[in-house]
Amino acid sequence: MSRTSMDAVEVILFDLDNTLLDRTRTFGRFVEHLLHTYLDESEITPAIYERIIHLDEDGYKDKRELFHQLLAELPWRKGGPPEHAELMAFYQREYVNQAVLFEQALDVVTAIRSKFRTGLITNGQTAIQHGKVDRLGLRPYFDAVIVSEEAGVKKPDPAIFAMAAEQLQVKAEQCLYVGDHPVNDIAGASRAGMRTIWIEVNQPWRADLDAEPLHRIKRLQELPSLLL
Repeated sequence: MSRTSMDAVEVILFDLDNTLLDRTRTFGRFVEHLLHTYLDESEITPAIYERIIHLDEDGYKDKRELFHQLLAELPWRKGGPPEHAELMAFYQREYVNQAVLFEQALDVVTAIRSKFRTGLITNGQTAIQHGKVDRLGLRPYFDAVIVSEEAGVKKPDPAIFAMAAEQLQVKAEQCLYVGDHPVNDIAGASRAGMRTIWIEVNQPWRADLDAEPLHRIKRLQELPSLLL
């Protein structure tokens, strides 16, 4: 990234899941907790674990639909399957407790805050996303935290990116957005007028996208050397 391309940037905005938060490990820990809570130990197999991971679609499956599928498929204890509402409540209560960050995530954000203001834009439920932010101690590291449910708009709609810029009292072109999803993060932020950096995690790049990030990285730890 050239010096000129960063001269106007005042704010670095981050996605949460699969950018700062290790969503794969977080959901995997939740699945293990779910299985050990509701299934007999003899019924817990790698195949069942992998089936749930597959059905979850890297977090993009609506959880109401996911739990309807699990109720139909899993070998629940002999007393019978729990109610759908019970599983949803279990998810709302327990998922946040399994949240883990990528290695050195706080070190990376701390280093970036030495030069830039920072913000967080994440799609998801208000209680779940704010719960993860607080569970992980992230809130002091950001000057703005925007969650799509309470914002009333979600990525890739440019309006949610514009909302962050407005809260931080900067123009879109003064922001750089870091995220893992080619459409929701990179295309959305680009359409809002922001520069972007794509972290390649689980979501493949789409050839039909006309948004091109300034940089493509594979690990969050690569970020400071590009920005500082």
